[in-house]
Amino acid sequence: MKRAIVIVIDSMGIGAMPDAEEFNDDLSVNTLCNIAIKQNGLDIPNFEKMGLGNIKDIKGVNKTNTPTADFGILKMKSKGKDTTTGHWELMGLVLENPFKTYVKFDEKIINEFIFETKCGGILGNYPASGTKIIEDLNEQHQKTKYPIIYTSADSVFQIASDINLIPIETLYEWCKTARKILDANKAGISRVIARPYKIINDKPTRIGSLRHDYSVKPPKDTVLNTLEKNGKKVLGIGKIYDIFTGSGVTEKILTKGNTDGLNQTLHAIKTSKCDLIFTNLVDTDMLYGHRRDSLGYKKAIEEIDSYLPDFINAMTNDDILIITADHGCDPTYKGSDHTRECVPYLMYKHNYEGKNIGIKNSFTYVSETIKKHLLQ
Repeated sequence: MKRAIVIVIDSMGIGAMPDAEEFNDDLSVNTLCNIAIKQNGLDIPNFEKMGLGNIKDIKGVNKTNTPTADFGILKMKSKGKDTTTGHWELMGLVLENPFKTYVKFDEKIINEFIFETKCGGILGNYPASGTKIIEDLNEQHQKTKYPIIYTSADSVFQIASDINLIPIETLYEWCKTARKILDANKAGISRVIARPYKIINDKPTRIGSLRHDYSVKPPKDTVLNTLEKNGKKVLGIGKIYDIFTGSGVTEKILTKGNTDGLNQTLHAIKTSKCDLIFTNLVDTDMLYGHRRDSLGYKKAIEEIDSYLPDFINAMTNDDILIITADHGCDPTYKGSDHTRECVPYLMYKHNYEGKNIGIKNSFTYVSETIKKHLLQ
């Protein structure tokens, strides 16, 4: 049985796209390389063996003359720098029209949301860091029970509430309502995100394991649908199911964070009969990229590296392992938003001599590799 294992290290970009300035970034953004510089090098010997250091000069990561994986760079063809756009393109769907972003949501949409949910009112409605806005507005939230609504430079409509005040089921229903209203108004928003939190040690603390994304459905088939139509099974680990609204994903495992995602992926490699194991590791983006924590990001990459030998040992001779990313989120850059970057590409299989694939003009190189491996 042939299997493809695809691991997306969320936001681990490797250098600015030529058009980065059109997305309010500059050409200095480089998530992976800038973290290595800021933190005096990365300790990732297993990525080094694969050839990650051959892609770019990454402090602490040597080049190798005997890479065990194909290595290279993928450019994003779609116009965007968000999770949905990146993942869709990895699976073969290039967006011709980018998702819309907002500084403030239209009053019509907010009024419809208040009317439909009967929530009484809302707080926020401006771009913000999720951790900061719940700290800033929590006191008002406790008094009014109004949901906290915010966005960012990405195409997101985020709703936060204290789940000891507002039941998690109510928060999810609010998000479903928002999704319907946004779609009906053709707002062009990629994701509605439930952001539950609790007060822990007197501090509002987000509960990542209860986060839920309500994405817009892909407008066309991806390679996931192609695999399903050909009788193949797709296992989505982490937020994969949400990103694709379940389209083409035949089985799913939700995760509590990177360590859980890595363990679930290892278990799947050992036991799953699914043809494609597709994992998103979100902490690099959510906990460290957006919060501009380069040390946390470094440690997360090193943790992923430590799992690679176990992944490889659990693979069969017919498996391939692809490791890539979906966009950038350079923690050394200003602000707290994603950065418009190319992403690294590594493809490992047993008894294989890796090669330099160079620079590919689209993330769809991943979907093409999957199809070639599983359908030909």
